[in-house]
Amino acid sequence: MRRKLAAGNWKMNGTRDALAELTILADMIGEGAQDVVICPPATLIVPAVEATSGTGMRIGAQDCHSAPSGAHTGDIAAEMIADAGGTHVIVGHSERRADHGETDAMVHAKTEAAWAAGLTAILCIGESLDQREAGKTLDVIGAQLAQSVPDAATPDNLVIAYEPIWAIGTGKVATLDQIVEVHDFIRETLVKRFGGAGAAFSLLYGGSVKAANAAEIFTAENVDGALVGGASLKAADFAPIVSALAHA
Repeated sequence: MRRKLAAGNWKMNGTRDALAELTILADMIGEGAQDVVICPPATLIVPAVEATSGTGMRIGAQDCHSAPSGAHTGDIAAEMIADAGGTHVIVGHSERRADHGETDAMVHAKTEAAWAAGLTAILCIGESLDQREAGKTLDVIGAQLAQSVPDAATPDNLVIAYEPIWAIGTGKVATLDQIVEVHDFIRETLVKRFGGAGAAFSLLYGGSVKAANAAEIFTAENVDGALVGGASLKAADFAPIVSALAHA
């Protein structure tokens, strides 16, 4: 049985004052906390771990370097994330690919680094608007899966998040048919590559997910949760998404 997961990506938002939202969220979702991972800025990982202790909620990071240590000013190693109490790390987010020139090969290496530190990788893939309008969506997704996902991937160490780039933070959401098409394709691709294990990977959808559309998105057979940006910053916005997932 695939594990449900609601992952919150706070991006470059939040100071210590924002941690109060985690306590409020835990109270609102109760037992649903076990299906939640919050990825705050690196500066908040330790206090976020402390704030969520005993709730079942887990804390992750938004990126890691592929090297375990070294002369990489400003970067953070996967082992550092684990040492801070993190359990997950997002790799290959489109904003990292666009803003920092990350390639599939780099994402592949970061994923392996995450595993070496005992972290679960949340690996992001997705097409641009130009690629979708050119009818290349599945070709792009297939190439990203082939080149970003290492052969040692298992349902325990990897979560795949499909985020159409054109829907991230824009208010635009892929139609249910578009989401189903891509998630079914991802599932089929994973099964072809990993056999029976391919059916057990958790697949998340991301791209302007909010309380108003979460329930419909979660009706898709191969959508096991969501990677949520802006709507994860406030407990009042994120809790309904977690609840919709729990009842899916």
